[in-house]
Amino acid sequence: MSSAIVLFAHGARDPEWAQPFEKMRGRIQERLPDTPVVLAFLELMEPTLSDAVSRLDEQGTRHVTLIPMFLARGAHLKQDLPRLIGHIQAEHPALTLHLSPAIGEVETILQQLSDWICGEHQAHQ
Repeated sequence: MSSAIVLFAHGARDPEWAQPFEKMRGRIQERLPDTPVVLAFLELMEPTLSDAVSRLDEQGTRHVTLIPMFLARGAHLKQDLPRLIGHIQAEHPALTLHLSPAIGEVETILQQLSDWICGEHQAHQ
């Protein structure tokens, strides 16, 4: 395997919190059966981003697409994530890491959410 996708989320104490991310991971995995798709968390849940990338590197991954599953770029994405990426790249110099925009910065996702919200509102008027 040469490439993988990491969905990077915040994490929570309640394990049920991760269910939507697991569903999304499964859907992506179905569409890309030859590409490992893994979840990683900033805190409170396992695996951490560093652990997930280390496992992928051990399995022969050379390219990782990192998708921040955050709606907005707060301190976690502006400060914590760049620090984590710096550590990961120092530990895995042969690995190429592509950081995608946070999902809340992707116009098509914002449009789909807006369409759904408008539909919900109209259905309940």
